[in-house]
Amino acid sequence: MSRHLDGHTGEPPRAYGGGGGKVDQSRRAARRTARLSTAAATAALTAAAALGVMSPAQAATASRPASHSRSGASASRVSPAPPAVQVRRGGPARSVAFSTARTGEAVLTLDSSAPGVSWQTRGSESAVVSVSTDGRYTTDVVIPSGEPLTRSFTLGHLRAGHHTLRLAFAADRSPAGATRALLGSLAVSVTPEDTDAGTVLRNAPVLYGRNIPALGTEFQSATTDTPLVMWHESLPSAVPGHRVLQYSVIWSNEDGGTDSPALMARWGRTTDIEWVYRTEIDAHGRRVPGTGVYQAPDHQTLRFAGEFDGDRPLLETCTSNNNMCDSVDDPMRFSLSPAQDLPAGQPREHLMDTNAWTYPVMAQEMVREGRTESPTDPSTPEVGDQRDYLYIAVAHTAASAGATGDVGLTVGVRLRGGDTVYRSDHAVPTSSVNRDGTAATTVELPPGTTAADIAEITAIRTPVGASEATLDVTAVTRAFFLGRDYLPTASFADWSGKVSLSPAGPSAVLWRPAGG
Repeated sequence: MSRHLDGHTGEPPRAYGGGGGKVDQSRRAARRTARLSTAAATAALTAAAALGVMSPAQAATASRPASHSRSGASASRVSPAPPAVQVRRGGPARSVAFSTARTGEAVLTLDSSAPGVSWQTRGSESAVVSVSTDGRYTTDVVIPSGEPLTRSFTLGHLRAGHHTLRLAFAADRSPAGATRALLGSLAVSVTPEDTDAGTVLRNAPVLYGRNIPALGTEFQSATTDTPLVMWHESLPSAVPGHRVLQYSVIWSNEDGGTDSPALMARWGRTTDIEWVYRTEIDAHGRRVPGTGVYQAPDHQTLRFAGEFDGDRPLLETCTSNNNMCDSVDDPMRFSLSPAQDLPAGQPREHLMDTNAWTYPVMAQEMVREGRTESPTDPSTPEVGDQRDYLYIAVAHTAASAGATGDVGLTVGVRLRGGDTVYRSDHAVPTSSVNRDGTAATTVELPPGTTAADIAEITAIRTPVGASEATLDVTAVTRAFFLGRDYLPTASFADWSGKVSLSPAGPSAVLWRPAGG
């Protein structure tokens, strides 16, 4: 029987240390966050949207009196409004007091940075801050950059009244090169638990770090395959009036599983994205006992039999390809906010586009771990500099049922003044996209290629087995490059229509530049 841990231990054990929308819009938001100075990070805790997502610009309005939003999130404020909180290796923890006007599910949003830290640099990959709420160990914050990143974490169920956050530099789990961390624009929102948004927060899994001796220490999630983003989807249930909540996570990489060249070709990234937990919700917004399942080793779907913190299942990353176990023994805890959802018709990589900072983390881990070839060569399938790829999403379906696995879609790019067609699959048929719907992929191009160099983007039918099936291609939803800072540049191409690819006509042009 699952045991509920409403009285889950507060502070990390002593061994835990710590001393006491569109791509261009995402890029602008990421750059705006990166430009925040610590002087600007003096916002008080204030109201956020119902799901607890707050931008730095919104956080700057925190000096306004507390109020209730139409969405149900209550305002919270620090008294008095603090500057950015700094914690240092070997230094004391910092406490921040705040109050909530109502009872509900709480989300902390903050800007975090660690001067001198870079996810690309071995020994200085991150700084880790452990967060406690009213004496209860809540989450670790892995900070992979010296530039501010805006992130959100769930604090769990809070009653109306006064509360205290405790922020401690986690010296035991921070790489030796990290010496301090800055936490600014602190904002807490509280969502009533009887709302849809509250239900999403109340049932979100808590992830514990990976603890595989062959891959590092018990703190390996501070330097490799770290969880970055969680989101939710609401799926239909077989029971009338019920629904299924599914939670998914983006990790910075995967040390096992699909190889990196295939990830770039078939999925358009080298992060790892997996669903981790599903549970059924009844018509009253309550979790149906016994319906929770999780993605276990070897991608099995198993019934959850572990412990709960309230209604939140405790799961641990337990394989090299980031599958889950329902027994927990790693000291690192990740309480990521699942507030974001996946819009209909978008690939899962859309959550990377809207959290643009995940692209630099992805690329820097590849460089640090020696997973990229140098010099970059688009004629080989090996992953080169990830700034030399076109990142594109294309919608397609196989015209006959069951044919998707037998025929894939490849994206081709021809440059101005040349005849070479650069292919997303590098001429490896099994690296084509062979799933229906909108899918992300990448096309490796010569170093220095820009959008202005592209003459045309084509769709290519790619047989994987014997099949006469046709492919219907209906949209290009985005196409961009990464800038020198690894952040996505503005999407420059979109297209909608319909082209059918058959054995007799296996390719078609999807996009040409205006006047091209």
